Amino acid sequence: MGIFDFLTGQFIDVIHHTDDTQDTLVWRFERQGHEIKYGAKLTVREGQAAVFIHEGQMADVFSPGLYMLETNNMPIMTSLQHWDHGFQSPFKSEIYYVNTTRFQDLKWGTKNPIMCRDPEFGVVRIRAFGTYTIRVSDPAVFMREIVGTDGEFTTDEISSQIRNIIVSRFTNAVAKSGIPVLDMAANMDELSNIIADLVSPQLAEYGLEMPMLMIENISLPAAVEEAMDKRTSMGVVGDLNKYTQFSAAEAMTAAASNPGGSGMGDGLGMGMGMAMAQNMAGMGAAAPAAAAPPPPPAEKVWHLAENGKTTGPFSKAALGRMASDGSLKRGSTVWTAGQDGWIAAGDIDELAQLFTVMPPPPPPAG
Repeated sequence: MGIFDFLTGQFIDVIHHTDDTQDTLVWRFERQGHEIKYGAKLTVREGQAAVFIHEGQMADVFSPGLYMLETNNMPIMTSLQHWDHGFQSPFKSEIYYVNTTRFQDLKWGTKNPIMCRDPEFGVVRIRAFGTYTIRVSDPAVFMREIVGTDGEFTTDEISSQIRNIIVSRFTNAVAKSGIPVLDMAANMDELSNIIADLVSPQLAEYGLEMPMLMIENISLPAAVEEAMDKRTSMGVVGDLNKYTQFSAAEAMTAAASNPGGSGMGDGLGMGMGMAMAQNMAGMGAAAPAAAAPPPPPAEKVWHLAENGKTTGPFSKAALGRMASDGSLKRGSTVWTAGQDGWIAAGDIDELAQLFTVMPPPPPPAG
């Protein structure tokens, strides 16, 4: 190789960039004096874009591929510099590599509770958090609107602004959705899509897009959640009396299966457990219903013996009418079930009163 070939080889530059970080969006290719040899090789890998800034102006943007930096590959630069076809001199320009891959698992969340009106609980405060994904969709717009002259731009420098946009759109979406707080968990995917659609137009102005946004949790204040937990626990317990008895039985079983415990202690523990169960059952059980009245006693019926014949059966009311019209007298013999033989009606206390209430004989006429 001659000396001329060696010197010619020194004018061939190789420009490329690899990145092993997880948060770098833009990196400036550093060169002393930003001087680039005409005919240099530019390598742009998948997931990258190379943006040329010449004398403070946006120039050519290169997508993935291998390029020879010549006039036919740099139309904007050629126009800015008024290069002719035979131009072969070195030139000065800044080269920025833009990472166009997805940056995933970025966090967002509400710093302060959001006030909203719930159809069931009234005015409530809710918090929410989740993750989102972004990627650079337009490197030139992203460089012009966000990066500027920053030599190394990371996701931390833009994430706070994106979080504020997401929270603002989340607040509007929740307020307009009318979805009850208790039903939001079942509608998280729908809310996520709505928020992503609301955020995307503003991110497009920055040269960014949001392929995915997820709501991981929507929560109420701790005091409200505690009250809801108590309400849920009461629903799970159900019958407090049965639950108390079950708990006492569980405690007794645990005590009986403990071989290390003393017999006296176990007996005392079981006794106390049973006493507590009875007391709590008495306190928790509803007031006992009033006892049903006993059924009325079966009415006695009587048979009447007269002239060697029996008639009946007669109820007490019927015998009272017979006593009134004289067909039943004190000496009339009667019998009822359980009675030992025939007895005169006047000798039975229950029937004797039928004769005491009889009206006296009428006064004589005239």
